[in-house]
Amino acid sequence: MIRRTPMQWKRYGTIAAVLVALSGGAYFFWLSSQSAGLPAGITGSNGRIEAERIDIAAKLPGRIAEVLVSEGQWISAGDLVATMDAVEIEAQLHQAQAAVAQAEQQKLQAEALLNQRLSEAEFARAEHARTERLAANGHATQEQLENRKTVLTTAEAGVAAARAGIDLADATIAAANASVERLQSVRNDADLVAPREGRVQYILAKAGEVVGAGGRVVTLTDLTDVYMTVFLPARDAGLLAIGSEARIVLDPIPDYVIPATVTFVASTAQFTPKSVETADERDQLMFRVKLTIPEDLLEEYQEQTKAGVAGVGYVRTDDTVPWPDTLSVKLPQ
Repeated sequence: MIRRTPMQWKRYGTIAAVLVALSGGAYFFWLSSQSAGLPAGITGSNGRIEAERIDIAAKLPGRIAEVLVSEGQWISAGDLVATMDAVEIEAQLHQAQAAVAQAEQQKLQAEALLNQRLSEAEFARAEHARTERLAANGHATQEQLENRKTVLTTAEAGVAAARAGIDLADATIAAANASVERLQSVRNDADLVAPREGRVQYILAKAGEVVGAGGRVVTLTDLTDVYMTVFLPARDAGLLAIGSEARIVLDPIPDYVIPATVTFVASTAQFTPKSVETADERDQLMFRVKLTIPEDLLEEYQEQTKAGVAGVGYVRTDDTVPWPDTLSVKLPQ
């Protein structure tokens, strides 16, 4: 092992500090050079085109049955992206549907029983009334009247029990239907669909693989929300207003100028010196700014839109300053 002397370690530390200072100075020199040649009130900074990504994931653990898309493919909202193995869930769903049919048959039986009990109660009521008239005229004994009363009471109790049987059948049907709805929801979750239109960026799992709950299967790039992120010093970021016009020039097509809008300015600095005591140090505070391309323009140039392309974003810190001719909107025909 090579041993370093304290003097050597000190020398290496000094060299590292100088390199850090030089790299920081080079960065700020580059940043200031971006605005060179621009009129006062307009500034620019390097950035990269970004798009929101949507991870299409499995809600429940299971085996992937089929992946129906390929990388780079354009898909619409609601398109089927992949399917999970749902044999077990489908069996449970069929069982629950059979339970619903069984409960409905039980209700039909309960309704038939109720009609029978109503007929019996009506007959018992008529017999009791006739026996009462006979007993009043001395043609029937008190014992016969009491027997008819008992039969009537029993018949009325049978009617009440039959009505309760129908209520029980209704509750059983409701419970069975709820089970069907729950299992149908689980079955629907086995079909992974695109929540929005966009382009397939990555396929993260293949057919036959087992994924856990929340396991990502496909990553979709939402090309309806495309923007460039730039970093501006505090003196410029503090003058920006949400909704202000912006311009984007991409490295592969420098002859074209794309319109954009300032949709976000960070409330806290991204790069902060160890201590902020002087005006120069405050100028070194860098804030993240988001320049969003209009959705209708993205739709028009859907096939040409790609994330990851580098370029320069320009903003106006003074809305009264007109854009120079070099930054006038110019789009491919």
